[in-house]
Amino acid sequence: MAGTEIGLWEYFKRLQEEGEQGARSRHADECRVERIALLDQQQTVPFGDGEEADESDTVQLQVRQSDGEFFEKFGSVMRNRTSLMVSESIDRECASSVAAECSQEAENSEAVEDSEEEHLPEEAEIFSRVLGSNSWTQRTCDLLHFENRVAAAPGSGIDGAAARRSTEPPTARRRRSAVLRQGTINGTFRGIKKEHMHLQTQAYLRNMTVEQLYAEVLYETVHVIGFGAKENQDEILSFLKTAFKFDDEKHDMLLEEARAKEAPDILLNVEVIEAHELHAKDCNGLSDPFCTLYLSNGPTQRYNTSVKTKTLKPTWEEHFSLPVEDPNNDVLVIEVWDFDPAETVREKLGKFSDVKGVKGFKKLFKEVAITASTGKHDNELVGTVEIPLKEVVSGGVKLWRSLTKKGKSKSQGQVHLRLALGALKNVQVATQEHRQLVRVLLKHDLEVTQPLPYKWSGRFLELADSVLNQHRIQTGLDENHVQLARWAEFCAVHIDHALNFQLLGRTLEKLIRPIKDGVLSDEEARVFWEAARKLMPACLTCIRKIRKLMPTDKDTLTQLEALLSILVQLTTLTPPKDFELFPANMFAWLSASNEPHSDIHQSIQDAVRQGAKDWYDHIMEINNDDDKKSDDQDIQLSYYIKILSLLQSDLLKAIEYHDKIYSEVAQFEYTKVIYEVYDERVFGLVEPVVQQTCKNLKPLRFNEDPTQGLYDNDDITMGTSLFELYIALQRFVVMGKGRYLNEDYKCSKFHTWFVKGVAQWLDIALYKALKRIEKAVELGNLQPIDEHVKFSSSAVDTLSIYYQIKVFWKQLNWPDVESSYTFVAKIIDDICRCSEFYAAKMSTRVAGLGETENAFSKKFEVTTEWCTAINNIEYIRQAIHPFVLELGLENILNSMAEFHSESNATQCRKTLQLVIDEAIDTVSNKIIDLIEIMAEKMIPSLHRFLVEAAELLRQNNMSLDRLMDYLQKNFETLHSHLSEENFKRTLAIVWDKLTKQLQELIDSSIEKRRPPSFFANLSDALGIMEGFFKYDETEIASLCENSDLLATTKARLKMHSLDTSELIQQYFLNRYEEQKLLTHTPSQNSEQCCGLLTVKCMFQDQYIKIEILNGRNLRPTDSNGYCDSYVKVHLLPEEKFAGSVTKCKTKVHKKNLFPLYDEIFSMPISEDLQRTENALIHFVVKDYEMLSSNELVGEAFFPFSEVRFDSDLQNVAQFHLPLTRPSSALEGEAFMALEHRQGDKMARDFVKKERTRESH
Repeated sequence: MAGTEIGLWEYFKRLQEEGEQGARSRHADECRVERIALLDQQQTVPFGDGEEADESDTVQLQVRQSDGEFFEKFGSVMRNRTSLMVSESIDRECASSVAAECSQEAENSEAVEDSEEEHLPEEAEIFSRVLGSNSWTQRTCDLLHFENRVAAAPGSGIDGAAARRSTEPPTARRRRSAVLRQGTINGTFRGIKKEHMHLQTQAYLRNMTVEQLYAEVLYETVHVIGFGAKENQDEILSFLKTAFKFDDEKHDMLLEEARAKEAPDILLNVEVIEAHELHAKDCNGLSDPFCTLYLSNGPTQRYNTSVKTKTLKPTWEEHFSLPVEDPNNDVLVIEVWDFDPAETVREKLGKFSDVKGVKGFKKLFKEVAITASTGKHDNELVGTVEIPLKEVVSGGVKLWRSLTKKGKSKSQGQVHLRLALGALKNVQVATQEHRQLVRVLLKHDLEVTQPLPYKWSGRFLELADSVLNQHRIQTGLDENHVQLARWAEFCAVHIDHALNFQLLGRTLEKLIRPIKDGVLSDEEARVFWEAARKLMPACLTCIRKIRKLMPTDKDTLTQLEALLSILVQLTTLTPPKDFELFPANMFAWLSASNEPHSDIHQSIQDAVRQGAKDWYDHIMEINNDDDKKSDDQDIQLSYYIKILSLLQSDLLKAIEYHDKIYSEVAQFEYTKVIYEVYDERVFGLVEPVVQQTCKNLKPLRFNEDPTQGLYDNDDITMGTSLFELYIALQRFVVMGKGRYLNEDYKCSKFHTWFVKGVAQWLDIALYKALKRIEKAVELGNLQPIDEHVKFSSSAVDTLSIYYQIKVFWKQLNWPDVESSYTFVAKIIDDICRCSEFYAAKMSTRVAGLGETENAFSKKFEVTTEWCTAINNIEYIRQAIHPFVLELGLENILNSMAEFHSESNATQCRKTLQLVIDEAIDTVSNKIIDLIEIMAEKMIPSLHRFLVEAAELLRQNNMSLDRLMDYLQKNFETLHSHLSEENFKRTLAIVWDKLTKQLQELIDSSIEKRRPPSFFANLSDALGIMEGFFKYDETEIASLCENSDLLATTKARLKMHSLDTSELIQQYFLNRYEEQKLLTHTPSQNSEQCCGLLTVKCMFQDQYIKIEILNGRNLRPTDSNGYCDSYVKVHLLPEEKFAGSVTKCKTKVHKKNLFPLYDEIFSMPISEDLQRTENALIHFVVKDYEMLSSNELVGEAFFPFSEVRFDSDLQNVAQFHLPLTRPSSALEGEAFMALEHRQGDKMARDFVKKERTRESH
């Protein structure tokens, strides 16, 4: 109606203004009504017997009787009296239609056989029964006696205040209108069709005014039904005047009229629900109960429930309406009976098998006896309940009452009842009144309490609640119609003032079942759906605009849940045919598939989708569009990153706060729909920008040598901004793919947009890493960061850079396997480059530390900075391997094996492992290089101390002590600050450097012809240092990589420290060692071998016996190819045996290369000399020359250690000794040492002799 569109109070105000303008015409109508009413009272009086009527009255009477007084029954009472009602032409058309149909009905009614005998109720009684007996309907009944007013002027009508109550006694009317248990009326009226009654009712409803409603509410307040309801009557009247905004004068006038009218007919509405614990009355231990209801003042008017067989706990749930004449004194009586059907004795005895207990047998025999004697058996009373009506309060009561029986003290059971006093009224009229009343009181409630939007919970003010309750009682509205009225008005008011969706939901829940069960009429169902249509814009708008509310607000989520619950409940109902719940003119944004604009599920999805579009447009609008158009690509990319961040924030809020509600309440994937909208928009917005930006990236420049400095590159901000955009897109895509795996979104393969940019990002990461490493080394203080570690802050900074690169790679989360392998290989290579760069920078950083200089010399001291530098590089080296593992290399290789082949993955694994091993080796070498640099710096000081110690060791000087102090101090520093591994490594390197320095010192000393004492002192110093360098009981030789060098050095020192005779003896010992090699491998050294000499040797007592047996294959020395050989025997060293042992010589055997000497020599030798260490028997084979000196054929040596003690040479084994010449021995260390002793005559003569023998 129009009042709904323009607002209730504006509508009422307009009605009042128009009512004032038509006051004169209404006054004329009232006068005409009185005249017609008087005429109607006189219509039964014959004209001849009474006062004659006026001519005009007679004419009117004839006209009225000509059509059966049709219009007097139905005509003008339904006409509207305001400008908002139907026009005059429509009234006439409606009236003509009704007249034609009623005329046809009258003709049909003549054919009824018993029509003449049927008593037809009066017209007033018809409408009283149809529309109810309250003041409005009473006025309608009175007006049925009016003359025809179809042709009345537009705007004319009947004022509710002019209507009169029926003059018929109330008792008579109550008796005729007694209501049956189904709520129907006793009498019937066949002269009017139901459709006509409906049409009149609808017209009547359209003519309702606020004054009429107010008058009706006053009437109900004055004639209140129910006990205790009159206590606050004055307060209610004052409240109503304020709520309806009537002045005192109008209020008093309408109140007086209400008080002057008769009280309404009262009905007692009873619902017999159930009974419990009834006493058994049948032989089977059960009963067949039914109830009889009546009032004490009218015991003949009885109502019965249905019979529930074989139960002591029946459930009826049946409704009855009993007319009440004296509510103050009447008592409701309910009797519960056991129904006994008429049965023969045979039938009674047939129940024998169902008997239970002794009492059952007694009851059966009693029934049989009564039936046999009288032929019948009456129903048996179970118990009775009496309830005074004054106990029924105005709001009704629901109670349990015990059944009593005369002569029985115990309860016979309990019955469950619902009682309420009320009156009967036309449902449509009552519902419309209740709707308008709800709206007026709700508006007033909102004006008084002024609740915030969505805060009104549905609890009216106490007085308003009393008014509504009384109206419901007096109109006889059931709960369904009350909730329908509330639903309709709540939805209408919600347009202007948002009510609590939970309230709307609770109201809707109470209507779902009645609508599904068809309890409501088609018109009432349409009222329901019209109200729902009014609510839909608010619901869908809330869904669309949910982002404008705080998601953390509990009330917001509660309202959203209630809203969705409303929509879901509506989906369980079917709207009327061709009903548009979502008109296209109001919901233009709904999808075209939502036809016929009643699909609630689709509308929810469309609302969510449109809300996402609106929010996206809002984000684009509030952000500076100039950034998007900027020439600076970095600003552009920052703009898109911000847009993505805002969209992700919205998705996160949706997931955290709204998604669960949509899923649980509406089984709807809220976030998925939002994501689909954003995915499409983001793809179109970002993809072209990323493609173009990647094309514009410029490569960075690096030095080929990783240890060198860096080139300055152009600003690389854009590259990092592009990476930030990648991460933003990745997070966006993960939010979709992570939740909806099987969906294919446009942004799913976003990484393909960035292929050209990944290499650039890795270069940027490398460049920034190198820059940061350089700065970290420069600013670092080379002090351990705390007492628990031995590395400094620069190492930590460098490692953090590596892990930032790892984080970068993890964040990149590159999905393509093949390109992932390429990128990981580059990252590993970059890490190796950074490690080498760090080691180089660290070496440079400590290069000048620890050096001191004075006027006499330079000195290097190992400092903690050097140790920290070594530890730093070691820390970085150890981090390489775990870092590579954390890059996820194995996962990539396993994926390659799945997508390609195992062999391909294995080859890639080997390649990467080589890169990793090379990197670790490279960094390890950098550590070694730094230690070697440190050792090199120590060598000058060590060299000086060694020379001083070698020159002055025997002179009790402090040079060796200073050497050891220097080593002790430096090694203590190294040991306390280096790791064990690096300390051992440092010991080995320093020792190797020291050994090499000794070699150089030995060579230089030999050149300088240092005396043996120098070398002896140097050897002693070496021995002391060797003990000092022992680490953890580990010999230094085992730590050194070149242990042979130490042995050679020690041998050389020992050699040069010997005196001349010892050195000569050493020379012969070396010759013997060469001879042993020939003994073991003669064929391989045939050129060096000059033949063989077979001998036997033994000690016997104080003698040594030597038997020279023969020579074999002697080298020819004469021109004839033969040799005139003989053998001379010497004992070495000669100075030991010169005085006590004579030289022995065999005979000359001419021209024979296989001489048979077969001579035995016996030389006295003491036991002490027999035990001489390294003593040798020297055999010299010479070629005898007559005219020149004898020529050397070869020499052989046999050590004393090989000579056995025996008593007979026959028992001694033969020895075949290879004959050698002193050619290779002349290049030996011993002979060279002798050559350098030019100041020693013995050495000089020996050297000359040996040279001469070799030359012949």
